[in-house]
Amino acid sequence: MPTARIYQRPKNAMQSGRYRTDRWILEFEPAEAKHPDPLTGWAGSGDTREQVRLTFATAEAAQAYAEKVGLAFHIVPAPARTLKLQSYADNFR
Repeated sequence: MPTARIYQRPKNAMQSGRYRTDRWILEFEPAEAKHPDPLTGWAGSGDTREQVRLTFATAEAAQAYAEKVGLAFHIVPAPARTLKLQSYADNFR
């Protein structure tokens, strides 16, 4: 039985806004370890569920979907947002 992970996408370090950080993502846990390809050296596996990523508006909607389909899941809580308040003058100290 596949296990799913439900989490909220964190803000990228390169983005200043919070676009698409309110969405919840359901993705499957890896079923097998990745191994290097002998020809190219890239890491890969035969697990095709790794390619599936579903987005939901709320954590409850993702949880309801997983229960409806019969997936075992766990919810990863969203990281706490910390604000680093500084003034423009702090760049020159």
